[in-house]
Amino acid sequence: MAKTAIAYKEKMKEISVLSLICSCLYPESRKNILGDFEDMDIKPINKRASGQAFEVILKPPSPTSDAAHCITGPPKRDISLEDIQKKLEAAEDRRRSQEAQILRILAEKREHEREVLLKAMEENSNFSRMAEEKLQVKMEQIEENRQAYLAAMMERLQERERHAQEVRRNKELREELMP
Repeated sequence: MAKTAIAYKEKMKEISVLSLICSCLYPESRKNILGDFEDMDIKPINKRASGQAFEVILKPPSPTSDAAHCITGPPKRDISLEDIQKKLEAAEDRRRSQEAQILRILAEKREHEREVLLKAMEENSNFSRMAEEKLQVKMEQIEENRQAYLAAMMERLQERERHAQEVRRNKELREELMP
């Protein structure tokens, strides 16, 4: 299965998409293309309204074709100690940068929270001060009203007392005149 998948990938690299489509659309040229790729069959499937369909079938690889189509990747470069050190330093720099960014973001959040808390404390203080001032004004008004009420009561009492003295004096004068 793995060899079949590898062979399929290799063949798909070798065949251009255009030649594959042309082989389905123009069956007479298909024979020429298939002559180059003997280990693969391309069968057109009934045409559909949505377009052309085809099926690619890989034949089992033969021992001679394995050797011919074995493509090796580019040779791996030896990694030196300096390259490893540079990569490690770059990774460490990225890590430090990310940590610094996270710390900066956290510091900004803390600063924002502190500002919000200070603003709330200031508003609370202003509210308390305003409430205290209102209470003080109200208490002063109540005291003034009380003093005015007491003064009015005293005035009425004094008026009654004067009236009572006048009535007594008039009574005494009458008693003196009436013997």
